[in-house]
Amino acid sequence: MSQAFDLSGKVAIVTGGNGGIGLGMATGLAQAGAALLIAGRNAAKNVAAVKALEALGAKASAVQADVTDQAACRMLIEATQTTYGRLDILVNNAGTNIRKQPQEYTLDEWKSVLDTNLTSAFLCSQAAYPAMLTAGGGKIINIGSMLSIFGAAFAGPYGASKGGMVQLTKSLACAWAKDNIQVNAVLPGWIDTDLTRRARQDVPGLHERVLARTPAGRWGEPGDFAGIAVFLASSAADFVTGAAIAVDGGYSSQG
Repeated sequence: MSQAFDLSGKVAIVTGGNGGIGLGMATGLAQAGAALLIAGRNAAKNVAAVKALEALGAKASAVQADVTDQAACRMLIEATQTTYGRLDILVNNAGTNIRKQPQEYTLDEWKSVLDTNLTSAFLCSQAAYPAMLTAGGGKIINIGSMLSIFGAAFAGPYGASKGGMVQLTKSLACAWAKDNIQVNAVLPGWIDTDLTRRARQDVPGLHERVLARTPAGRWGEPGDFAGIAVFLASSAADFVTGAAIAVDGGYSSQG
């Protein structure tokens, strides 16, 4: 592997890293040599993810954490430093969705989606900042969405959270560039995960529309995110910050 993409000796946290896009990214980071701490609410999925990463030869552990809670985010950073002695990379991937028409959401549902998708990224980044200063710099990768760009009638809170994720990314990038911390966003297209499988059940015709709109002619896979994770986490991306990069098979490029 090119030295620019070598993550040996680096330590990464991936929130929501026990499945889907998060595990796809964690796998890429592990293959590049990083040690991993997975944060997720489902203990059984955490155990399975750690076993999969260890099977690749990586150091891996997991913490059951609710990243909408500020104290839990701070505990997560402390656990990483206790286990591995440092923190270099943070992937803010935790996410959820509730599909309804705008007029049908309760306030608690709105808050649940915003807190899980956006507030958690702010809290984890804020908690990680001192550790990255100590390490001499760091990389933060925030997971947005095609709904950072487009609107969807059934995803008001989700779209608001993912649009906010791009603007949070830019703000953190501007604030922390002086500290050698690069902050970027990845915007997944339609990816075959548990979340989108439910969407295909809830939204008639979605599968066919996605295939018709995507030049690559397929749904994405979690493994499609290994490369972008390694790039943005590595020294190859030292002059890349504040960017929002689509990983969508061309979906957002086609009218």
